Amino acid sequence: MGAILKFMEIIFASCNRNKLIEAGKVLGPSFKITLPSDRGFTNDVPETHTTIPENAIEKAQFIWDMFHETCFADDTGLEVDCLNGEPGVYSARYAGEPKDPVKNVQKLLKELEGVPFARRTARFRCVVALIENGELTTFEGRCEGHIALEPQGELGFGYDPIFVPEGMEKTMAMLTLEEKNAISHRGKAMEQLSCHLLKKVQL
Repeated sequence: MGAILKFMEIIFASCNRNKLIEAGKVLGPSFKITLPSDRGFTNDVPETHTTIPENAIEKAQFIWDMFHETCFADDTGLEVDCLNGEPGVYSARYAGEPKDPVKNVQKLLKELEGVPFARRTARFRCVVALIENGELTTFEGRCEGHIALEPQGELGFGYDPIFVPEGMEKTMAMLTLEEKNAISHRGKAMEQLSCHLLKKVQL
């Protein structure tokens, strides 16, 4: 007799429904993922630390303390080598408050004016923090690549229009969701999360 899968509800400590869609594609139908806003919390989840792992843990802990249900959070940063790792942990607010992805991209391209493509090496880094029964587990994924000379593509979000993954000639904003999840930093971290959680839902 084959394994029977139970259904698991899990809260994603984010206000970004694009991230929710990506996570849902990776985790699959064994999970019902909701956002804090689906539970009535519509404010931003706090992220006050100066490192990506600390921010991911802070966000997950905040939602766990509020609902005491299995939850996870991710924090992601774009690290550009010739800018000494900037924007890094400040990627979402690189151009200041309020968060504006278009302005963030414009600022980064301005900072890189005159830098040839070969020297525009960068990576996306994602840390996922999971809390279940009060216990913390973290997962990390990375995606190496280059910053494009100009935005290309209409898909994705954030810095996707200017990030060219290693070994590809297209930006992330030119990839389908399935193609992106297969190679992206968040996809890799979420895949580790999925493998971890699936062990818990199998009888």
